[in-house]
Amino acid sequence: MDNITTLLFDFDGTLLDTNELIIQTFQTVLNAHYPGRYDREDILPFLGPTLKETFESIDPENSEQLIAEYRTWNLANHDAFASEFDGVSETLRQLKSSGFKMAIVSTKRNNMIMKGLRLMEAEDLFDTVIGLDDVEHAKPHPEPLLLAMERLNSIPAETLMIGDNVHDILGGKNAGVRTAGVAWSAKGEKFIREQEPDFVLQHISDLLKITAGVEA
Repeated sequence: MDNITTLLFDFDGTLLDTNELIIQTFQTVLNAHYPGRYDREDILPFLGPTLKETFESIDPENSEQLIAEYRTWNLANHDAFASEFDGVSETLRQLKSSGFKMAIVSTKRNNMIMKGLRLMEAEDLFDTVIGLDDVEHAKPHPEPLLLAMERLNSIPAETLMIGDNVHDILGGKNAGVRTAGVAWSAKGEKFIREQEPDFVLQHISDLLKITAGVEA
């Protein structure tokens, strides 16, 4: 098996803990239009897909308006609710200094990814960022991962996709790369294991063992 040289990271729910931000944003917008219809459990499936996919499934006629309201509230409250998961910046800096090629591959718009990276003081750690603005098809379509590997001059056999959701694991499989699910997924470790990733991380620092060829 080829050594891992390239790490592709999902962003929300993997590196940056935006789970509460996202849930609060959905609750605010949805309760304004559909009072009492959506509780926290109903909102969990909306973590992962694009806003377009989610709001078109809820109310196709008004999806653009709902997306606009979501983005306005989310932006205004971003820094109050978002924070990195334990050990993320430290581990990313160790991986960077060890020479790994690293990219963000997210279903978020690029400006919001950069806002999160600034909050983490991690803008300098990634060789490229692939957001929703860069692709025609979001994860689980392989396009974002293939674009990242193209920019990094990497091959699937040497690449690992790390994420907290089915879109990340399935996207990795569709692109022919190895996959790592994170046990801190908002949907739970059991959910992540059901996606059958190659690895399950209990802590972000497990990547240091995996990339060194040691089973985490």
